[in-house]
Amino acid sequence: MPAKVASAKAPERLRLLIGGKWCESESQDLHPVFNPAEGLSITSVPFSTKDEVSRAVSAADEAFASWGSLPITDRIQFLFRMKEVLENHAQELATLNTENHGKTLEESRGDVRRTIENVESAISIAYTLAKGTSLDEISPGIDELMVREPLGVFAIVSPFNFPIMIPFWFLPYALVLGDTVVVKPSEITPVPMQRVAELLQDEVKLPQGVFNLVHGGSEVVETLIGLPATKGVTFVGSTAVARRVYRLAGEHGKRAMVSGGAKNNIIVMPDADLSRSVPSIVSSFFGNTGQRCLAGANLVSVGADGGLLGKFSKASSSLRIGNGLSPATEMGPMVTKAAEERVRSYVQKGVDEGGRLVVDGRHATVKDYPEGFYLGSTVFDDVSPSMSIARDEVFGPLASVLHVETLEEALELVNRGTNYGNMASIFTSSGRAAREFKRRANAGNIGINIGVAAPSAFYPFGGMKDSFFGILHPQADTVDFFTDKKIVLSRW
Repeated sequence: MPAKVASAKAPERLRLLIGGKWCESESQDLHPVFNPAEGLSITSVPFSTKDEVSRAVSAADEAFASWGSLPITDRIQFLFRMKEVLENHAQELATLNTENHGKTLEESRGDVRRTIENVESAISIAYTLAKGTSLDEISPGIDELMVREPLGVFAIVSPFNFPIMIPFWFLPYALVLGDTVVVKPSEITPVPMQRVAELLQDEVKLPQGVFNLVHGGSEVVETLIGLPATKGVTFVGSTAVARRVYRLAGEHGKRAMVSGGAKNNIIVMPDADLSRSVPSIVSSFFGNTGQRCLAGANLVSVGADGGLLGKFSKASSSLRIGNGLSPATEMGPMVTKAAEERVRSYVQKGVDEGGRLVVDGRHATVKDYPEGFYLGSTVFDDVSPSMSIARDEVFGPLASVLHVETLEEALELVNRGTNYGNMASIFTSSGRAAREFKRRANAGNIGINIGVAAPSAFYPFGGMKDSFFGILHPQADTVDFFTDKKIVLSRW
């Protein structure tokens, strides 16, 4: 691998976008932002002051009056421009995404593609809504009409693992429906969304105040939720924080769409075609370096192993680790040093609790990047459901292999072995087993011979149990979240 690879350039210090104007934060609370592949700081992010957050919400509230009354067919035109601009800058955005997060360039390209698909989905939904819903003559001389109206300002709080894609689970829908937004990217990976904000401002040319950008941590989120003009909040992150956000939103009487963590079980039946299944399973566990809420965590082997452990371990241990910007890399680094150390601590817990370490990724190194936050794929066998590595969300490249005798036992692990319910997948050649699993698995996203059950943009992103708080889900469900219904009855 070459000593250096082409990268995008981040600004020296990130700025805020408030009311259509870029401004330097007055905050002295600065945090370094890293390129995890090199272990080097690439910029710094200021944690916005309460006054700056308040000004951003006020700017969005002021812009709402004109934006919300703009004909929906006019708002759609901005999304057409948004799609074009994102397409034109797709490679640049993917590069920034990889440089700040660490994932491979191929994975980042996929993130940007799903980002664009959500813009397309929002356009489609808006056209459908523009038709309206009405019934003439529901009673003699009386007509009835239902209209959807935008609500105002929404806060969009994003996680570190999909810096662009997850904000776009919400952003294009909110805008085309007539709301205005204040986006707070993750303080760990704020660079990609900073560039998107520049593009929305300079090339899409959204009206001033329709889109605003602030930076920071939990204090900024609490301020956003607490301000009277904020109508609701969307959040994706760990379950512990998700629960706090949901509670705080309720206390302030705000709408909330909140997704939490995951502990996903991948079930492999004895009749599964391992030649086709194992590559998909490996990608599920170690794609994005295991740092995604749809990652496989527990590999549940049902009945006779049939060579599953050996094939899975061999494929896992052969993954090429390195800088995600290199075409040869199959798995990038952890996002931060703290994240790397957290996963290392879980590897040690697995050893201490009696798991059999089949593949040990703790000694992985990348010669040209000795300071990078690298950790190789790690596989434990003989894991019991009570072990920490089988229960806790590790969020890294660690796979726990459990053995059961029947599908019934596997479903028990999915439904009662964890409090999470984000995704569950089964690999099988049996339609009967697949149907039984689909009907009975308590998870919001179900995969059948699919390792990463990621819904398309025009479907909701599911979640159950401690993986989701609320009623409406990201992506397509946001239509009901970002609008309210008004029923009009008239007699003439």
